[in-house]
Amino acid sequence: MRVRSVLSVTVLAGGLVLFLQPAGAAVSEVRQSSAVITDVVEYQCTTTGATEKQNIKVKVEMTMPAAATTGEQMSIGWQGTYADGTGLKAPATGLTADTSLYAYASISGLTGLTSATGVGTPGTVDANQVIPLPTAPVSLSTTSSNAGTATVRPAALNFGTATNAPSIKCAVQNQATLTTHPLTVTAADQTGTETGTDTGTEPETEPETGGNGRVQQTPSGPAATGGGGERGPDGRMFLLTGSLLILTATTGLLLRRRAWR
Repeated sequence: MRVRSVLSVTVLAGGLVLFLQPAGAAVSEVRQSSAVITDVVEYQCTTTGATEKQNIKVKVEMTMPAAATTGEQMSIGWQGTYADGTGLKAPATGLTADTSLYAYASISGLTGLTSATGVGTPGTVDANQVIPLPTAPVSLSTTSSNAGTATVRPAALNFGTATNAPSIKCAVQNQATLTTHPLTVTAADQTGTETGTDTGTEPETEPETGGNGRVQQTPSGPAATGGGGERGPDGRMFLLTGSLLILTATTGLLLRRRAWR
C-alpha cells in the first residue's frame, strides 16, 4: 500500500509539472520570426545623358520586421541579384567610387507613410560594365507614427551620389504582379493621439498603380494568453502548487496512520 500511495503522488506531481509549463515557451520563436519573400522585379532604367533605356530583372528578397512600433525606426531587409542573364550597365563615363545604390520599398495602408529607403555601395565601375549589386543585405529604414497594417512591395532602384540627384533611375514595370508583404505596426502609447509622418522619400520614377499580388501572412505581436503581459505570473501556478502541497500532506498522513496499525 505504501508503494502504491507514493507512486500515485509521484505521477500526480509529474503531471502537474508538465501542466505548469509556461504557455509562452512555444510562442517565443514566433514572436522573433519574420517573413522572407522573393520576387523577380522588372525594371526599366534611364541613365542621365543617354537616350537608350535598359530593361533588367532583379531577384529581390525582402525581409519584414518581426515587430514594428509607432515612433520607432523599423528596418526592412532588401537583397537583390540580377535574374535571367540581365545586368545594368554603367554609362560611358562609368561610376565613381562615391556612387551609391538607393533601394526603395513602397508602403500603402498607413496614413503619412509611403516608402522606406536604404543605401548600398556598388563600388567603382568602368564604362559600359555591369554594375554589381551589393552582396550584403541593404536595410530599408522608415518610421510610422500610426498603428495599423500596411502592405509593402519592392519599389524603385536608383544609383547616384545623392538621393535627390540620381544618375540612373530604375522604375518598376510589373508592380501589379509583385507579392504584397504584410507589415503590422503596434501602437507604443494607446492613450495618445497620433499623427502620420513619412521618413521615406517616394521616388518620382515609381508608378502608383494598385496591385493584386499574392498576400503572405506573417505572425505579428504576442500570442493571446488571457492575462496580458503586465498582470504578473499566471494564477494557475499558485493554485496548482497549493493543490500539490495539500495532496502531499494528506498522503503523508494516510501513510502514517497505516504504519501505526
